[in-house]
Amino acid sequence: MKNWKLLTILMAMMLLVLAACSSKEEDKEDDKGTTTDKPAEEQKEEASAYPITIPGSTSGESTFKEVTLKEQPKNIVVFDYGFLDTLDALGVEVAGIPQQSVPSYLSKYTDTTYVNVGSLKEPDFEAISSMAPDIIFISGRQASAYEELSKIAPTVFVGVDNANFVESFKTNTELAGKIFGKEKEAADAFAAYQAKVEELKAKTTTSEEKALIVLGSEGSLSAYGPGSRFGVIHDVFGVKAADENIKVDTHGDNVSFEYIRDTNPDILFVVDRDAAVNPEGESGTKAAIENEIVSATNAAKNSKIFYLDPQVWYLSGGGLTSETQKVEDVLKAFN
Repeated sequence: MKNWKLLTILMAMMLLVLAACSSKEEDKEDDKGTTTDKPAEEQKEEASAYPITIPGSTSGESTFKEVTLKEQPKNIVVFDYGFLDTLDALGVEVAGIPQQSVPSYLSKYTDTTYVNVGSLKEPDFEAISSMAPDIIFISGRQASAYEELSKIAPTVFVGVDNANFVESFKTNTELAGKIFGKEKEAADAFAAYQAKVEELKAKTTTSEEKALIVLGSEGSLSAYGPGSRFGVIHDVFGVKAADENIKVDTHGDNVSFEYIRDTNPDILFVVDRDAAVNPEGESGTKAAIENEIVSATNAAKNSKIFYLDPQVWYLSGGGLTSETQKVEDVLKAFN
């Protein structure tokens, strides 16, 4: 009898153990049903990405405050076409942009799907406020509106530094990747850009040709040299400058056709502002430059006057697509 009672107790204990194990297995299956399909490491990286603190910065006389993002922004306003270019290349969707003078390769953003937030120099504060954006990206043209925009949403300055171009361009690209979870894509795209630059430098460093950069605007000419907004041609691409002493100014150094003749560049690069800002791309710059005075230069004699893509060079520099196009534009002068 005692043996029978002992056997009964042992069987009951075994049933309890089996029931407990079964419950644990069910719990594990339930847990599997609630996790994402992403690897654990990837989930951990995404969870630790935020909050993100973007350091403050200065540009000219403007100061931009530090911004902390608690979560990834989804409702995005972008005023800088270069940064829009980068976000577009990385596959990041935006909600609002200034739709006046949008470069043709970014023309999809003129669709009514996107909110028109004003012009590059005159933001529509009412339209922006009604959107309740999570973040606003600006550059130099909107610096004067920074304080007002900051009252609406965290506002981040993403303008490039012409005196330290590559580093600032890289910083902006990495920032876009970090904020929107596209760090690998951003790194790969920037590496591809650098490879194109090295391809160009292999040609410019062995060439003795000297170049001059001018911008045509409503009949007047401005020259740009090293350290200027178009100075990437000299500072990064390694093209020798026909004039090393051009004044560095946002609007360039006012010059004449006689100046171009006397400087006598081997290569003349022209940025046509009129073609960039006029809706139909109308401009008299090409006809004005190709005159008897300029025809006396080596550039004209050797058919080395190059008209750079005005939308890329004047409106949307500092983006992954636009900066790669700049390399392609300058490569034409050395092929």
